[in-house]
Amino acid sequence: MTVAEHVRADVTTALKAGDRDRASALRLVLSELQKASKEGSDDELTVLRRERKRCLDAAEQFRSGGRPELAEREEAEAELISGYLPAELDDAQLGELVQRAIAETGATGPRDLGHVMKAVMAASGGRADGKRASARAREALSS
Repeated sequence: MTVAEHVRADVTTALKAGDRDRASALRLVLSELQKASKEGSDDELTVLRRERKRCLDAAEQFRSGGRPELAEREEAEAELISGYLPAELDDAQLGELVQRAIAETGATGPRDLGHVMKAVMAASGGRADGKRASARAREALSS
């Protein structure tokens, strides 16, 4: 079962349960998945990550604009999307990936961050947040 099929089934379940907010959020996700599929992109996880990031960015903007109720709604939607993503790597696993990538690429300093990040993100299989990985790689390369 693909992620889109799973989301579609959850939309139906949410509608039957009368949970309109959840159904609405899932419809938006499903729409983005279908749009990416039509454009030829088969990477559903990338679409989900992008949508989660969009929600979190919107929540941050709403909070800074004094609209906490809208921020909470966006955060709830981001949490909903996170349920369809694979579990993130913990700090120890991420650190291990960063060290392995540094060794493989022969990185010696901060100027090699791009090469290390490319290797880390490829090795993580989409289970590492880019900001966390970047911070960890910067820390490892600066020491």
